Amino acid sequence: MINTSVMNSRNAVCVIVHDKDADTIAAVLYGARNWSPQPAWTLPGGKAEPGEALDEAAARELKEETGLLVDPADLALVHVIHVEQGWDQAGQFVLFVFATDTWAGELTNTEPDKHLTAEWVAASRLPEPAFPTSTQALAAYWGGGPSFSRHGWSVTAAQ
Repeated sequence: MINTSVMNSRNAVCVIVHDKDADTIAAVLYGARNWSPQPAWTLPGGKAEPGEALDEAAARELKEETGLLVDPADLALVHVIHVEQGWDQAGQFVLFVFATDTWAGELTNTEPDKHLTAEWVAASRLPEPAFPTSTQALAAYWGGGPSFSRHGWSVTAAQ
């Protein structure tokens, strides 16, 4: 018998690459998709593969989307967001937000089939429109916390 009470969840990662000298962060502009009716700014990232360590997934996704190289050891976990409904309408996921100010390479739009551009933008906030979870992640990074938040879940009272 299958236990349907087990929570099915997916892991996603994103990286705040902070150029402290220029006070900018790396961002990508997603093109319109079936799950996003208009282009939207976001932090570089994506899905962790089954069995893949989260910090290694973050470094891999950063390289795949932007060409920037980072050692997973240079990534600091700065926030976790539990998202009730994913971009693809396939259910919930957990977004692990990493940050670094150490990288190699030049920021490049390495996935032009997905992104309209990859740019250094003001570190204080993403341009609009932006994915809500990326905005939430950046606000937590700048505010020093909280270390966990939710997106899309209705608020429930303690029983």
